[in-house]
Amino acid sequence: MDELVEAFAERRPSGLEQAYALWSPLFLSVARHIISDRANAEDCVHDALLRVWRAPNRFSGSREMLKGYLVACVRNEALTTLRRESRHDARALKAARLDPVPAVDAPSVDPVETQRLQGALARLPEDQRIALMLAYYGNKTQVEIAKEVDAPLGTIKSRISMAMRKLHAELASPGGNRW
Repeated sequence: MDELVEAFAERRPSGLEQAYALWSPLFLSVARHIISDRANAEDCVHDALLRVWRAPNRFSGSREMLKGYLVACVRNEALTTLRRESRHDARALKAARLDPVPAVDAPSVDPVETQRLQGALARLPEDQRIALMLAYYGNKTQVEIAKEVDAPLGTIKSRISMAMRKLHAELASPGGNRW
């Protein structure tokens, strides 16, 4: 087996250094063909080589196979980078086309309704109340809530759904409807 391939396959730093020294112009050319900006292309080559280097699978083959494998990895990384930038640009363009949101006055807060809501929240079972509060006042996703309270995601979804149904039932009627 070629010394370069052996060093690369055994994850010796010299293997990565030699591959980069030998083929970096080719890698940069491949990345630049896809990503026009030189700095981004250099970052892409760096990221691709590190990703390959850190990957648990080991390369075994000839020097030419290693070269082709690394070129393919750089190409894939460049395409991923290009797609990511493209999505970002599309979102920015879409946001630029949106009409500005007109300024609105802060909604008036009805103290009686606020008191009804606080009372209804207080009457929820604790696990449902915590899940609902983390979602709405804590701006957390259901996945984040599940991790925080150490409960399965399905349980969190059920708790929030049940809490919302109970709040709706109680707050929909003027006199309050205790479940």
